[in-house]
Amino acid sequence: MDEAALVGTAREKLEGVRTVRLRIPARAGDVALARLALSGLAAIVSLSDALLADLKLALTEAVSNSVRHAYRDELGFVSITYELGPDVLAVEVVDDGEGFDPERPPLLEGDDGYSRKGPHPGEASYYYSRPHLAVSGTIERGQGKEQVTGSAWLDHEWSSDYLAPDAAGWDWCGINLENGGALMAFRIRKKGGGVIWAGGTLKTEQGKTVFTSAQVSFKPLRTWRSPRTSVEYPVAMRVTAGSESWDLEPLMNDQELDSRASTGTVYWEGAVRAMQGGKETGRGYLELTGYWKPLRM
Repeated sequence: MDEAALVGTAREKLEGVRTVRLRIPARAGDVALARLALSGLAAIVSLSDALLADLKLALTEAVSNSVRHAYRDELGFVSITYELGPDVLAVEVVDDGEGFDPERPPLLEGDDGYSRKGPHPGEASYYYSRPHLAVSGTIERGQGKEQVTGSAWLDHEWSSDYLAPDAAGWDWCGINLENGGALMAFRIRKKGGGVIWAGGTLKTEQGKTVFTSAQVSFKPLRTWRSPRTSVEYPVAMRVTAGSESWDLEPLMNDQELDSRASTGTVYWEGAVRAMQGGKETGRGYLELTGYWKPLRM
């Protein structure tokens, strides 16, 4: 039976039902079951094709995260609850895997998590970060293992319409500042030169400052050319947000990522030091996209 027939059968059997619970093994091959159930329920509430596509994408990411990260090497289960209303379909994904306890609450970027990426309202994303996230792990070197701990930066961003048609790519940084604060800044570059949009957030002990497009700038200080792709990247940047500036210097020049087999692009993303007045004041990541070819999203 094909998906269309299964959806039709599901619609007949679920008419009048308001809560549906699905429990599936945390395996990659079973993620499709969650999407299939969603398609049948979406037909009941007459969800538009565009909204269904967005919800499928979000559901797939949520369930896939549980499959990949919740149980490590052990078999577990993922529970999906679908709640139906007259014109509403809500989905909740829960697993019983080992969670994490972040040291501080998430940083909602932009306007309480709504982050503009262009002059039009649709050119935006939902976006939050978790700076100074305590992490631990193991490094294997030769025959030995070494336990390590550190402070990480986690980003989660999603949207259905992300970049303006004339956008080439973006420059972005996320910096854990040594004083306990955090800096996120970005700019969307225009094809042929110029900037379409910029923005950023600075978290300090006093609170959060959200910067407008006019308040954020990226100034290249030094470039590096890849010996593999011949792409030239501005790997050292001066990032200005409001009245403060930070000079970002890479820990190493060669941090180019060739992801043509997955996302279809080549870009630079790597670890950097943040300097002010010649003194290191933070560490984090700098991401440079669209220098190989304009991004298609």
